[in-house]
Amino acid sequence: MTSTTAASAAPERVDRDYPLGRVPHSARQGWFAILVVVAGFIFFTPTMVTGGQVAGAFGFVGLAAVASVVLALYIATLGATSAATGLSTVLLARLSLGRVGGKWASIVLGGTQIGWYGITVGIFADLLASAIGWEVSWPLAIVGGLVMATTAYWGFKGIEILSWVSVPLMFALCIWITVVSVDEVGGWGAMFATSGDGTLSPGLAITMMIGTFISGGTQVGNWTRFAKSPRTAFLICLGVLLVIETAMLVFGGIGAIAFGEPDFTALLFTMGLALMGVLLLTFNLWTTNDNTAYAFGVAGAELANRNDKRPFIIIGVIIGIALAVTGVANALTGFLVTLGTVIPPLGGVIIGTYLFVWRRRDPGTDVTRVGMFVWPGIVAYLLGTAAAAFGAFTGIGSPAVQGIVVAIIAAPVCHALARRFGKAPTDAVAGDAASTTVGTEVSA
Repeated sequence: MTSTTAASAAPERVDRDYPLGRVPHSARQGWFAILVVVAGFIFFTPTMVTGGQVAGAFGFVGLAAVASVVLALYIATLGATSAATGLSTVLLARLSLGRVGGKWASIVLGGTQIGWYGITVGIFADLLASAIGWEVSWPLAIVGGLVMATTAYWGFKGIEILSWVSVPLMFALCIWITVVSVDEVGGWGAMFATSGDGTLSPGLAITMMIGTFISGGTQVGNWTRFAKSPRTAFLICLGVLLVIETAMLVFGGIGAIAFGEPDFTALLFTMGLALMGVLLLTFNLWTTNDNTAYAFGVAGAELANRNDKRPFIIIGVIIGIALAVTGVANALTGFLVTLGTVIPPLGGVIIGTYLFVWRRRDPGTDVTRVGMFVWPGIVAYLLGTAAAAFGAFTGIGSPAVQGIVVAIIAAPVCHALARRFGKAPTDAVAGDAASTTVGTEVSA
């Protein structure tokens, strides 16, 4: 009986990355640490593959810049929201949609990140197998998938250390590709003069480019919640997204135009960069996937209401490796379009709630006491999803952009209507008195 009592009195292990609560001011990181981690996450090789596909349809045009601007504004605002509240994206979704709605966010965000983990592991395994002459790649997928999870298991600090290595190496690879590609086509004039085959509509092309990073980008709060102020988080995300996301799309497009090969991994062999490319891409894919594993670990912790992300990192990695072994990367385009339809409205609801309902403050709500449903947020999400689905089915406009905009507008409108008819959720605003204190501390 004594041993039982002692065991029950043992303190519960607390995850130092705070998956179920606010990051305290004492645990906040300097701006450069946040910048390095976000930059390492955004260097995402499938983005270059998508850039090559779009370039094949349109040539060298400004669609990449349009997609990057939309992503930058969307992700930077979400980043600022998490910095202001100290909450991860899935916990912000819990405040915006309720406990049940928050579970949906954990499923869709965590699930898609597991899918991306499998896609990235598959790209790594195929690339390395080609470089060393293996006919099968699944053993490499298993080993690579396990190794890539180690830094995510370690937490924010492990991701930061790896990013210090990966980001400079990937910049070097991209510059190298640009120089070789421009020389191949005979200069920048010839590069800009190319035209595509028109196989994609502009709306679908933009949605594909946004969809490449919309799932991961929606979860940028997992890292910016460690920033010391919302302004710092916003400026870091805005600057890094505008520079790196555009660069990744353009670099992928340049190689596709010059060598007629939209598949970035195959392009490296065409350009004679196989061995060096494998080395640099290994670090890049590792940096991307440890962020991805961290994201689905945090989502799993919220889903199970367990204050430890690590078991869910292990489970997600196992599923991701299984997807890689079965060739999930072959379904990349359809996956991107799906992401560009159902995920942006979720971020739109969070943004609309933060800007116009919470008025850029931490509402101070105890995340463990949120109601089952926050109906204004749920209705806003459904309206945004309907707008995105309409665009996807009709080919009118860009589904991702429409979903974000409609959800942002609908969130404050639905809350205003709920207040008017006496149905306002009290839990979401109960902490207004506390928000002043929290906001002052975070902005310091």
